[in-house]
Amino acid sequence: MNHSFPKLDEREEHFVIPGPLNNLPLFLRYLPAIQPRFKARRAVVYVHGATFPSALSIAHRFDGKSWRDALSEAGFDVWGLDFYGFGYSGRYPEMRAPAEQHGPLCVAADAERQLEAAVRFALTHQGLRHLSLISHSWGSMPACRLGGAHPALIDRILLFAPIAPRGPRRYESPATLPAWRVVTVEDQWKRFVEDVPKEAPPVLSRAHFEEWGQRYLDSDAESRTRSPAGVKTPLGPFSEIIRAWHGELAYEPSKVQAPIAIIRGEWDGLMGDDDARRLFDAFTRSPAKRDIKISRATHLMHLEEMRFALWQESVSFLSAHDAASCAAHNRAEEA
Repeated sequence: MNHSFPKLDEREEHFVIPGPLNNLPLFLRYLPAIQPRFKARRAVVYVHGATFPSALSIAHRFDGKSWRDALSEAGFDVWGLDFYGFGYSGRYPEMRAPAEQHGPLCVAADAERQLEAAVRFALTHQGLRHLSLISHSWGSMPACRLGGAHPALIDRILLFAPIAPRGPRRYESPATLPAWRVVTVEDQWKRFVEDVPKEAPPVLSRAHFEEWGQRYLDSDAESRTRSPAGVKTPLGPFSEIIRAWHGELAYEPSKVQAPIAIIRGEWDGLMGDDDARRLFDAFTRSPAKRDIKISRATHLMHLEEMRFALWQESVSFLSAHDAASCAAHNRAEEA
């Protein structure tokens, strides 16, 4: 079913589908390939991170072009899902109550069910048997949960700036968080710049960020009624990031049978080299793996000046069609 929402591209299509929580609606945006370049159509679903939806990540245009545009030009059909509590998808009823009355909302197990609904809709809509996933940050958790549970549906998984398990932190406990919190534009700016070394030139222009910040406030109809203005955001993702840093990852990497690529920035404060190696090694059943580190980039590289390198690496990985990938699909479909 098509609905009327502001379009980011004249070719973009919107869909609102029943989700797994009492048919609460899920929003999907779809941009077809400009010109298919593969023997069979290839589709990707973008799985966003902890604080902002697809319109502000893979589909957001800086100077007229987005990551989604680059994928579309390379021959991919691109889908973007907004999880409950984000963008144009439905809001949890608990988000109307004081945050302290409920536990964190949109944990990975819940998000996995939402992602499965979106993936099955996309596959049916396009008449495909499987597709690829691109995830950012916490989005790696529902993406890999789905990849492990339904390997026949997933072709390849690109993990951009994923969260990796660590040992306990002495200065931080995995205490239970409330249901939601309000994130302001200034909160986001601090996140965007905190990992750039003081002696290094900026990797994100303030002008680009100011434009992005207004679109961020647009993602919550009530954001500008608050003082300061801010977006009400489910805290399930952040609670699971904290738990991962204490060794409690929300999925089992060894269940994933698809080819995996980890793409990370040199200055990613949430993933160091040891974290990347630990996660890379944990995907023991993946038939093909890549670990790619891009210079002068942070956890939010897709919004920074090195985003073009991210686009190129993502197209390279998603375009691959190796024997190991085919064998993994055959095993999954026979199971």
